[in-house]
Amino acid sequence: MHPFTIATGTMDYAQNILIRIHTDAGYYGVGECSAFPMIVGETQATCFEMAKDFARCWKGKEALTIEHRMNELHDLTAFNATIKSAFDMGLHDLKARSYGVPLYRYLGGQQKELETDLTIGIGTPEKMAETAIKFVADGVRIIKIKLGKYGPDDVRRVRLIRKAVGPDIILRIDANQGWDFDAARHALTAMEPLDIQFCEQPMRHWNDHLLPELRKLSPIKLMADESVFDHHDAERLIAAGACDYVNIKFAKSGGILEADLINQVCERHDIPCMMGGMLESRVALTAFAHFALAHDNIRFHDMDTCLLGHTADPVTGGVRFKGYFLQVPDTPGLGADVDDSFLQGCESITV
Repeated sequence: MHPFTIATGTMDYAQNILIRIHTDAGYYGVGECSAFPMIVGETQATCFEMAKDFARCWKGKEALTIEHRMNELHDLTAFNATIKSAFDMGLHDLKARSYGVPLYRYLGGQQKELETDLTIGIGTPEKMAETAIKFVADGVRIIKIKLGKYGPDDVRRVRLIRKAVGPDIILRIDANQGWDFDAARHALTAMEPLDIQFCEQPMRHWNDHLLPELRKLSPIKLMADESVFDHHDAERLIAAGACDYVNIKFAKSGGILEADLINQVCERHDIPCMMGGMLESRVALTAFAHFALAHDNIRFHDMDTCLLGHTADPVTGGVRFKGYFLQVPDTPGLGADVDDSFLQGCESITV
């Protein structure tokens, strides 16, 4: 992919893993994950090795008892949420296919409008403003701005972008843990006149104890991302009054089961959620969209992963873009797979 820069580093390629879970019923389920080592501590290589162990653990067992199967993986190893999410996705694909319904219907959802933002990676303020102008000309109505390098420069980035796109475009900012408390306070206060919808993860997760104070001082609402991997994290932050919103990502939660628990906690406390991702292809993106259709508490959609510079799209079926609105297939299960001709060029193993 084209280089994409956030506060914690630059990604030059997507570190993705595809899982196919075969059954004696004659069909298979598909799952995908995208390792983002700067955030989750997993790489494509570690995911591949863990996947071999997970496959051996499941071989010959019942595929439709999802919670039991996932608990086996949790008992086998702590953490490793990213690769677990691919296995969780594959089982949900199988389960929905066994009922003959799209995944969103199996999860209790229905078709509705899903509009994604489009993200600008960190660059010079002038270059980012130029990119924003191109986005708007292409029909983008919601822009997410990556920040977190240096507070004063970040303020200038957002000022130039707001000036470039005018007052009607929704702007969101994401510091990806890049600021300390003082930098976050100064930057957020300086951006008050710029009409920012929210700021994602202003500080490192080990500064979570400072989030309640920052939230009181900030004129911009705060969204927890890297601070919330599971529903226990969500409970902790919400009880502390540390965030207004939560960003749900399967690569952090370990898949749909835990993502649903996070959403339940947030919904119970009137905390809206966003559906986000790492650098997945349209396989996992399709799963994100199915999940968003099934959860009304997901009010924000950051589902632009394969619009951020992927140089290939080997996916068959799956979600499609109509402008910046997502169209979710009504085929049974996930409704997405990867072309076998592309997979022939990838490292693979069958267990």
